Amino acid sequence: MTASEPDIRVETREDLLYLLAEAAEIEHNLMCCYLYAGFSLRRTPGAGLTEAQARAVAGWRGEVMGVAIEEMTHLALVSNLASALGAAPHFARPNFPVQPGYHPSGVVVELAPFDRATLDHFIFLERPEGDDSVDSAAFVPALHYARRRETARLMPSAQDYATVGHLYRAIGDGLRGLSAQMGEAVLFCGDPAAQVGPPEMALPGLAVVRDLASALAAVQTIVDQGEGAPEHREDSHFSRFRAIRDEYDRMLAGDPGFAPAWPAARNPVMRHPVQAEGRVFVSDPHAAEVLDVANALYGHMLRCLAASYGRTGSGAPGKAQWLDTAVGLMSAMAPVAEYLMSLPAGPEHPGVNAGMSFAMLRDVGRMPEGPGEARVVHERITQIAARAATLFPAGHALAAVPGQIAALAAPYAASGTAPAPQAAQPAPATPVPAAAAVADAAPDVAEGEHIQVSFNTVRCIHSRFCVLGAPAVFKANTPGEWIFPDKMPVEALVAVAQNCPSGAVTYVRRDGGPAEAAPPVNTAHIRENGPYAIRADMTLNGESIGYRATLCRCGASAHKPYCDGSHNAAGFKASGEPATRPSEPLAVRDGVLDIAPRRNGPLHVSGNLEICAGTGRTVDRVSEANLCRCGGSANKPFCDGTHAKIGFTAP
Repeated sequence: MTASEPDIRVETREDLLYLLAEAAEIEHNLMCCYLYAGFSLRRTPGAGLTEAQARAVAGWRGEVMGVAIEEMTHLALVSNLASALGAAPHFARPNFPVQPGYHPSGVVVELAPFDRATLDHFIFLERPEGDDSVDSAAFVPALHYARRRETARLMPSAQDYATVGHLYRAIGDGLRGLSAQMGEAVLFCGDPAAQVGPPEMALPGLAVVRDLASALAAVQTIVDQGEGAPEHREDSHFSRFRAIRDEYDRMLAGDPGFAPAWPAARNPVMRHPVQAEGRVFVSDPHAAEVLDVANALYGHMLRCLAASYGRTGSGAPGKAQWLDTAVGLMSAMAPVAEYLMSLPAGPEHPGVNAGMSFAMLRDVGRMPEGPGEARVVHERITQIAARAATLFPAGHALAAVPGQIAALAAPYAASGTAPAPQAAQPAPATPVPAAAAVADAAPDVAEGEHIQVSFNTVRCIHSRFCVLGAPAVFKANTPGEWIFPDKMPVEALVAVAQNCPSGAVTYVRRDGGPAEAAPPVNTAHIRENGPYAIRADMTLNGESIGYRATLCRCGASAHKPYCDGSHNAAGFKASGEPATRPSEPLAVRDGVLDIAPRRNGPLHVSGNLEICAGTGRTVDRVSEANLCRCGGSANKPFCDGTHAKIGFTAP
């Protein structure tokens, strides 16, 4: 600690929870600031960018969004820490710009578009303890003050810290001190099942907090990802922002007119502000309506996120469903926020574009569990989808967004606790097709005397078990009829069909023999440089898809979620032999395995599943997991959130 860093006192559980609440607000605020800057970056050549500039800007966007995703990890870890200590997670935060006194005077938190000054500010906020980086002159504190705690007080109060790392060091010290004072079992009195962990949410570094060791590990993850302290880390937020700034400076030197971002407003607001200074009121009618939808998506996302915590039972909808809805709302919000940046703020601000304000609801606490919460969620999502449909009709670049939003309401209506949409509400312009729809292509069907054989081209990965195992039956590249079931004994043909890993070949026996049965153990084999080969009684978004499937994990298939062999042309490289992870044997090894591809995200699998290397070695045993399908995760086969950083798109 340097002489300029004040001592932060943590004497009670209440003191520690107070610090965690401020940490949650810091992480939440920074996440919004980074998202705002990322949304402001232009996307395509021709919008003021050359091809080379557009490539560089796309890389910056990926880095900024990757940092924002890790801020989501930090918010989730802080929430888990609070939950482990017996409290509720804290998702409230002040509206932008954050007023003096809320954080230390040197921590200026405002929404600003991507530019050189904003990068300097981000670097300053993420600087490690002891670093001498200075803030941009565009982010001067409105007031200079000190926040000191009075001694011998029961009520906790704000205390000063020089850096975010300083705050987390104090939290770590408080965890150690209170654990020694109370005992770990007393301090960590919350139910770990009430937290959000890797099975439900694919965030890099997310973990459940159970004791002092896991609590300190969570704090260290936040510090490592942010400042990269105590040792320098190239992948820290501090280093990543500095690398972007260096490249930006080189490109500005070559082209002083280079403008990678829209001229978005600094601190946009959606209502006439009482204090106009430092704020831009978005008055353009269309921009104001788009801003309204973006903020509604954000606010309801926070409600669903809050609803996922503290949910330890098995009632429907469960924790995973609430998180899926929150992620879905966030995914829908992103293109709306990006589009908003291209719209004018209003005639009062010529040359200034609009931007998302991340306006907060008065309360984002968890709703009472029961039928009412599903009704509230369904009602609100339906309202947002209906409004979005009026703004983004067929033919609009965002025409798919209303349907994407509307689809999120379905699970809550299906529970029987939510009302059907009112007939007077406009329907979404472009409904989102179910992921299972890709399997609906009409298969080739051949009728034999004792067996019917079907072949689904969409599912085929050309493993050639059929043409090599039954060449008299399957005559590939033959015009017209090409499947001849009677050319082989039924039992032998059944064996060939069941060897088809993709499920492209299926059959119906006409001789009274047994139909194909579900395997006794659900397995997912990881193919070297290739797909997941799954054997289980599978459903895709609730619809049965049989007992065999090969699912894309390279991100390139045109038939997602199924593999179509694109990994070969794409040169996809990924080991089929990842390291074994510690896991306990499953009490039940079969049963229905539901596969739910997340929009622009991973494959969410729920049900008993043994994940195996290509050689058959068990890698992990899970009842729920997010499997990478963008091809970019550093933790394959599991998702680590890279899909958002690289802009992966998939239904």
